[in-house]
Amino acid sequence: MKASFISTSLLIFLLLQLPNHVTVSWRLTVPEPKPTPWPEQFHALLYMNLTSTHLQLSDLWYDWPKGRNVNIFQKQLGTVLYDIEWNNGTSFYYTLGADTECQITDFGVGIPRPDFLDGARYLGRVVTDGFLCDLWEKVDFIWYYEDVVTKRPVRWDFYDGISSHVMTWEVGAVLPDSVVQAPAYCFTESVDGKTSST
Repeated sequence: MKASFISTSLLIFLLLQLPNHVTVSWRLTVPEPKPTPWPEQFHALLYMNLTSTHLQLSDLWYDWPKGRNVNIFQKQLGTVLYDIEWNNGTSFYYTLGADTECQITDFGVGIPRPDFLDGARYLGRVVTDGFLCDLWEKVDFIWYYEDVVTKRPVRWDFYDGISSHVMTWEVGAVLPDSVVQAPAYCFTESVDGKTSST
């Protein structure tokens, strides 16, 4: 009877240990997930919390084949700002209406490639905005949250504290060319100082 008790105790002990071994084995054999590349064209509506404590909406249109990235920003209780970024490094920031302004900036780099997160460091799984996400960090510049199930981006944060939350994600949507053409006043000298090029 004593031998039977010891055998039963040993079997229970081994069975209790089994899930730990299965879990450890699973962790050792499953590779870290890789971030899903962006589709070549998409439309997303982003809710953004800026470090200045202001909020804004961004109507984002990404178009890799045409080499452009368009952000139409609605500032909280403020103006609408158009930000047209081109793959040659040039960006146009302008407003429309009676009080127009335009600024042209050459950043020297183009829009992000669809695989811009290649080489990002995996930080594990976290819950953000109610979604279980894989989280990556790249060059202490961006923290990128991707839904574990759908592989859609949920949120991305920047080093300066700006946080973008994805409200809608529409793969394949394209903004008409007529919307992305900077207005003529972006290409003329201005005497009132509102149009500038840097």
